[in-house]
Amino acid sequence: MAKAFVFPGQGSQFPGMCKDLYDVHVEAREMCQAADRLLGFSLTDVMFNGTAEDLKQTKVTQPAVFLHSVVAQRLMTIEKPDMVAGHSLGEFSALVACGALRFEDALLLVSARAQAMQAACEANPGTMAAVLGLPDEQVDEICKAHKDGVVVAANFNCPGQIVISGEEEAIDAICPVFKEAGARRALRLPVGGAFHSPLMAPAAEDLAKAINKTEFHKPFCPIYQNVTAQASVEPEIIRENLLKQLTAPVRWTQSVQHMIADGATEFYEFGPGDVLKGLIRKINSDVQVG
Repeated sequence: MAKAFVFPGQGSQFPGMCKDLYDVHVEAREMCQAADRLLGFSLTDVMFNGTAEDLKQTKVTQPAVFLHSVVAQRLMTIEKPDMVAGHSLGEFSALVACGALRFEDALLLVSARAQAMQAACEANPGTMAAVLGLPDEQVDEICKAHKDGVVVAANFNCPGQIVISGEEEAIDAICPVFKEAGARRALRLPVGGAFHSPLMAPAAEDLAKAINKTEFHKPFCPIYQNVTAQASVEPEIIRENLLKQLTAPVRWTQSVQHMIADGATEFYEFGPGDVLKGLIRKINSDVQVG
């Protein structure tokens, strides 16, 4: 019986996040205070006292979700994982959990990633949309057949739930195509950019500078990375996949399937919310989710 630790991405944040842990645990307070010092502003003040709108600021959202996730995992008494994975941003939390990155280094990388993605959003405006009720392959084929603007399959979250990403006009034009093909829903999401699409290429260039200056260690257990959905243990491969992740799709369905095929029977989600628990149950209802 193998244990898998999983970590959520952007969108799982909420006002007051992590405050319950901060108020009770000394280690949580120490980690939160260290994060404030490293980032040069009071991230925890926004997390604890800010509004939902405040938490949508790019420089806040990603470090906040990362911090909450790592704190939650550190405080759990469950033994070390046999494998880890994270959804998009959550991959950085997973890298800390498996020992590939120090908490401090990962936090600074997450901050650099957030700022690079914000700059890319401003340079190449775009959006995303959810497509429900169609097979992965069909969504991918429809995106590839669409020639009027950039649009790609971005998140394979679970069977029948896929997110597409691209230029706003292209997204608006393709949503009716999905409905005609039989999708239950195809609607734009309230996001500020075309994440996991070619429009994020400038962010990858900026993030590369930060990643190349950061020391990566060999993890004590495999991490299943979004880009390949396969187990990674070599630091250089992990680096490369982190960079590719910004412009490549999040293969969450495939990652969970491969983890189960490699022996995972128990999944534990750490961080704000429980979105991944629901996705994992839809991918395979036989595994234990905690």
